Amino acid sequence: MSDGRLSVFKTYKLYVGGKFPRSESGRVYEVTDSKGRWLANAPQSSRKDARDAVVAARKAFGGWSGATAYNRGQVLYRVAEMLEGRREQFVREVAEADGLSKSKAAAVVDAAVDRWVWYAGWTDKIAQVAGGANPVAGPFFNLSTPEPTGVVAVLAPQESSFLGLVSVVAPVIASGNTAVVIASAAAPLPALSLGEVLATSDLPGGVVNILSGKTAEIAAPLASHQDVNGIDLTGADAELAKELEIASADNLKRVSRPQAVDGADWSADPGTRRLTAFLEIKTVWHPTGALGVSGSSY
Repeated sequence: MSDGRLSVFKTYKLYVGGKFPRSESGRVYEVTDSKGRWLANAPQSSRKDARDAVVAARKAFGGWSGATAYNRGQVLYRVAEMLEGRREQFVREVAEADGLSKSKAAAVVDAAVDRWVWYAGWTDKIAQVAGGANPVAGPFFNLSTPEPTGVVAVLAPQESSFLGLVSVVAPVIASGNTAVVIASAAAPLPALSLGEVLATSDLPGGVVNILSGKTAEIAAPLASHQDVNGIDLTGADAELAKELEIASADNLKRVSRPQAVDGADWSADPGTRRLTAFLEIKTVWHPTGALGVSGSSY
């Protein structure tokens, strides 16, 4: 027997600068499940939305990159806690988005939470792996340390709406970068819900910005944007990836090309490739000085 209540449909919005704006264009598009049934209307981002997201990411970069690696790890772990608390919601959304059974969707969500925790643990360790002291012929210390590239545009994978999304976003921000993320065009809802989790965690606004819509339409202005320092082309097909790579060369962006292994199994051990993809190595020389008349150095 009906209780007489009206259905309350969720209004999905973009996540930019820690806020939830509708698309500047006012456009939306229908999102359907694997059987073609309507799920929701998602915002269709415009070029202006992409530019606004870059401004927000640049504004947040100084504070996020300047935070201690340990603090960034704490913040990422807090995001994992929030994801765990909304597990049932993400299981439902992933099942609908990817056409999975509830049990398989639950396994995907659990893997995504574990992946987030894994990257949270790497924040204060990647410097030891990617940097170090270099032997030199002279009385000098020579130290190489990794530093974040800056603002990174991330094209999330099209076929894995949540685990793949987490696998490309978490390493970018774990290493101190800020991100402008283009969600899967056909299955953007888990990504837009992730924005709600980020907003209620300790992650500063602007560190991650999430856009939905046509991937090529949003990616083009990001690839040619002079204030975007890197771009991850995981969610682009071969033709689009080539176009974006050419556009990215204008300001010498750091480009992560699509890898054949990416779409094979997102649950596999990711290694450190994505952590180091958007790191720059700074090398510092410092004189050691001398001790006594013997000329020995320390």
